[in-house]
Amino acid sequence: MRLEEFNALGREAAIEALRPCLDIPRWCEELAAGRPYGSVVELVAWAEAAADPFTAREVDGALAHHPRIGERAAGATAEAAMSRAEQAGVDPRDAEAAAALAAGNLAYEQRFGRVFLIRAAGRSAAEILAALTERLGHTPAEEEPVVADQLRQIAVLRLKGLFA
Repeated sequence: MRLEEFNALGREAAIEALRPCLDIPRWCEELAAGRPYGSVVELVAWAEAAADPFTAREVDGALAHHPRIGERAAGATAEAAMSRAEQAGVDPRDAEAAAALAAGNLAYEQRFGRVFLIRAAGRSAAEILAALTERLGHTPAEEEPVVADQLRQIAVLRLKGLFA
């Protein structure tokens, strides 16, 4: 999508265009309300400010339908396609990595009560596993800001891709 097109959309259409990047209503609404943007850089800066900070409730809502790392998101939605592209560094044919990610995902979910979230784009399975292992050592209070930051990074990355 071109920025000029986004700027010209009606409010609801602009919000819908943003949802695949991050389905947090407040974030989408704030970005739609900030139009018109003079550049993608300005839009990204607005997006980062709107994401700082995400509330625990917003993070939980966004993660409710997020796929596990190492599992390919199903469906033909824009969000599913973005997720699959972001996890390109995780080869589903690598049985050893898949088993380690599955075990790590389960341990994380048991410890923190939600899916493990990391900006996977540009990272290998080994890098993701190392981060997962490190974060399993966090307390819930230590993990909260990490998850919110990862969610912000993913949203900004997707937003940049939408307007690339």
